[in-house]
Amino acid sequence: MKTHARLQFVAGTSLLGLWLGTVQAQEVVTIGAANPLTGSLAAMGKDAENGARLAVEEVNASGLTIGGQTVTLKLDGRDDAADPRTATTVAQSLVDDNVVAIIGHLNSGASIPASRIYSDAGIVQISTATNPAYTQQGFKTTFRAMATDAQQGPALAAYAADTLNAKRVAVVDDATTYGQGLADQFSQAIKAKGVEVVSRDATNDHTVDYRAILTRIKGEKPDVIMFGGADAGAGPFVKQAQQLGIAAKIVGGDGICTEKLADLAGAASSNVVCSEAGSALDKMPGGTAFKARYEKRYGQPIQAYAPYNYDAVYVVVDAMKRANSTDKAKILAAMPSTDYKGVTGNISYKPNGDLRHGVISIFTYEDGKQKLLTELQPQ
Repeated sequence: MKTHARLQFVAGTSLLGLWLGTVQAQEVVTIGAANPLTGSLAAMGKDAENGARLAVEEVNASGLTIGGQTVTLKLDGRDDAADPRTATTVAQSLVDDNVVAIIGHLNSGASIPASRIYSDAGIVQISTATNPAYTQQGFKTTFRAMATDAQQGPALAAYAADTLNAKRVAVVDDATTYGQGLADQFSQAIKAKGVEVVSRDATNDHTVDYRAILTRIKGEKPDVIMFGGADAGAGPFVKQAQQLGIAAKIVGGDGICTEKLADLAGAASSNVVCSEAGSALDKMPGGTAFKARYEKRYGQPIQAYAPYNYDAVYVVVDAMKRANSTDKAKILAAMPSTDYKGVTGNISYKPNGDLRHGVISIFTYEDGKQKLLTELQPQ
C-alpha cells in the first residue's frame, strides 16, 4: 500500500509539473489603445477601439505562438478625450503598464504630443492621425494607418476645383491640430489651382452655433465652403448653412466623413462632399467581410476608423511573428520591413512611417448614407 501510494504521489507530481509547465509557457501581452471615448468624438473613438478589440479577439480565438510560448493578447483601452494634455497622461500610464505597442491615438491633436512619450519608451505607435507633422518629428516609433493631410487636402482641393468648378471658396476650421492642418493643406492647394479663398475663419471644436460666421460667408457668395474639423461640429454647420439658404457645396476631410454626420445634419448632408484617407469600405480588399464580422460583433455600423485599427493590431502581431518575440524593442525593429495584406489593403511603410500606398476616396451623402463618388491616387 505504501509503494502504491508513493507511485500515485510521483505520478501526480509529474502531472502537476506538466500542468505548471503549460501555464508557465503562456504569456499575456498587452497592446494599448488610446481613443476619445467621451466627448464630441466619442462615436469615432469607440468605433476605432472596437476595430482593435475585434482583431485581438480573433487572434486569441485562432491561437498565437511566439518563441515557443502560447501568447494571449490583451487590449488596454484608454480614454484620451481627444485632449492633448489627457493624451500625454494616458500615454505615460500605458508605458508604465508595459504595453508592447500602441494603437492610437485617433486624432492628430492627441497623437502628436503623446508620440514623444512612446518614442522615449521605444514603443511602436500606429495612429490614424493625418497631420503630416506626426511622422516628421524624426521618431522611429511613429507609423500611420492611413494617408496624410498632405495628400488628402490637395485631393479634396482638386475635386473642388476640377469637378465642382469652384472659383471662390471660404475656409473654416475648428482650430484643432487636425482641422487647422487639413484646412491649411486645402487652402494652399486650392490657391495653386487659381481659386480665390474669399475668407478664412477659425472657431473651436466645441462650437455648435455657426450662424454669425455663415451669415457673413453667405454675403461673400462662395461656390464651396471647406470645413476643417470633426463631424460633431460639421453636422450643425451643414444644417445651419441650409437653414440660411446657402447653396455652396460644403467639403471636408475624414473627420466629418462619418455616418454620424448624416444623423446630425439630416437632409442637408446631401450637400456635403467629403474625403477619407483610404479606400471606401466596400472597395477595401477585405472590407465586405470585415463589415459583416464587425456588425455581428457590435450590432452597429462602422463609423470610419475601425478597419484601420483592426489592421493595426494585425500589423503588430505580424511584427511579433517575424521578430519571433514579444519584446517591444524587437517588435519595433521589425516594423519598417512590414509587408502585410490587410482589410484596408497592402500595408508597408516609408522610412518615416508613412504608408507607401495611399488612396483618397471622395464621398457624398444620399438618403443619409455615404455614396462613393471617386477614388484618387495622391501624389
